[in-house]
Amino acid sequence: MKGIKILCALLLALMHVQYSAAQDETALIEKVKQKLDQVHDYVATGRMKTDVAFIKAPVGTVKIYYKQPDYFRLIREGGISILPKGGVTVNMNAIMATKSYVALFAGNTVTDGFPTRIVKLLPMNENNDIVLTTLYIDEKNLLIRKAITTTKENGTYQINMQYGRYSNLGLPDKVIFTFNTQNYKIPKGVTLEMDEPLTDTDRKKMQQKNGKVEIDYASYTINKGLPQGIFNN
Repeated sequence: MKGIKILCALLLALMHVQYSAAQDETALIEKVKQKLDQVHDYVATGRMKTDVAFIKAPVGTVKIYYKQPDYFRLIREGGISILPKGGVTVNMNAIMATKSYVALFAGNTVTDGFPTRIVKLLPMNENNDIVLTTLYIDEKNLLIRKAITTTKENGTYQINMQYGRYSNLGLPDKVIFTFNTQNYKIPKGVTLEMDEPLTDTDRKKMQQKNGKVEIDYASYTINKGLPQGIFNN
């Protein structure tokens, strides 16, 4: 009987610790969201470099539009944007717009030279395309240094962010987006120029590689208002 009481006490203590940890992570996520929520909308310009084995895509100028809560559009000048569809975005504001989630502490590490806290976000809505997002949060500066997201439609992708001029608003100077080409889905209506026709061997090699997209932001125009029609095309 005494042993059962001790076991129950230990289980209750463990549940309390887990509950307190979940509260801590939720509070941290809310602080990061509050920082990002300073940005109601923006128009950004930059340069996008694409490194995917089966696509010819030279460095191009891009224009990026964002509006709360999760409207996002990227237009590449004189070419295509090969970022996959279906919940994939290089914009943290849109990812953090999710209201219903469970936040779990997953350890501490160093990311790009910065101490970071690892937090896993589990969406509570089963219809959400995002299955799991792991955030590497610079707790001191309230910045997301890295995010790894697993989706139903496009597999797992990773976003690394470097900050500078707009770090006070949580907006990056550079974003590096990495994804597995095996799970990559080409957006509808896009015709890609291949270096050469793909053989079966090429396709197998392609499935073992990662694709990478880098965006270097040149400027942001922030909180000037954006018409909804920009996101309807």
